[in-house]
Amino acid sequence: MATTQIPAAPAPAVHRPKRRWGATVFGLAVLAVMLFPLYWMINTALQPDAGLVDVGPVPTSVDFSGFTSALSDQGGNLLTSLAVALGAVAICLAISAPAAYGLAQFKLRGSKTIVFGTLITQMVPGIVIANALYSAYVDLGLVNSYFGLMLADASLGIPFAIVLMRSFMVSIPREVIEAAEVDGAGRIRTFIQVVLPMSRNSLITAGLFSFLYAWSDFMFALTLNTTDDVKPITLGIYQYIGAHVGDWGSVMAASVLSAVPAAILLVLSQKYIAAGITGGSVK
Repeated sequence: MATTQIPAAPAPAVHRPKRRWGATVFGLAVLAVMLFPLYWMINTALQPDAGLVDVGPVPTSVDFSGFTSALSDQGGNLLTSLAVALGAVAICLAISAPAAYGLAQFKLRGSKTIVFGTLITQMVPGIVIANALYSAYVDLGLVNSYFGLMLADASLGIPFAIVLMRSFMVSIPREVIEAAEVDGAGRIRTFIQVVLPMSRNSLITAGLFSFLYAWSDFMFALTLNTTDDVKPITLGIYQYIGAHVGDWGSVMAASVLSAVPAAILLVLSQKYIAAGITGGSVK
């Protein structure tokens, strides 16, 4: 008796995703446009002897004399910016972390209105705040002081930090806080030993953005300082251009040096930034 053989079913076709070369090329083009100012800044810094219109697209010979001159002239201003930015971060986190915890975990009347008002404060132009602060700083004796500039720069990051950390602290289970309270921890101890460690990603993210706000501040540095006692790098470069307008190599070298600390912090903390921003999106 002959047996009939059932033909094997054809293997399913493997659908390979098409490579979207168009989107990739477009993305690279946008990235190149965004990074071109940075490249030209480094390129000009490496050609200090060339005039601004004579700078070649690619440096034929690398010359670091512009960086040497920039460090000699602006090294103290870089340290000033670092001290002011770190102080602003400390003040910002010391104020915004407890405020975010209170808005997130305590049933405060009008908490949503407070959060909305916090967001509105970021819409006020910086020059308006700087002019108002100058009058108050004169009466308080905070003009031309490190602490005064730290306070002003901290105000730039406090609204963002409160909103960011509140969105994260809302997602902390209430049972965790109640368990700490049952074990005898008070509100302050619970906040320090339980809430803050769980909110590490949002703390790092808020601190980093506060650092960047303070590091790049120019308006407060120009308005609240009338002498050279406290001169951040932004103000130093501004005055540097006026004093050495022909030495664009040194100006660009100083700009490159001022961008290095922010770039290093962004690279080191990028995973915490991603987790801190998205941490409160899912509850």
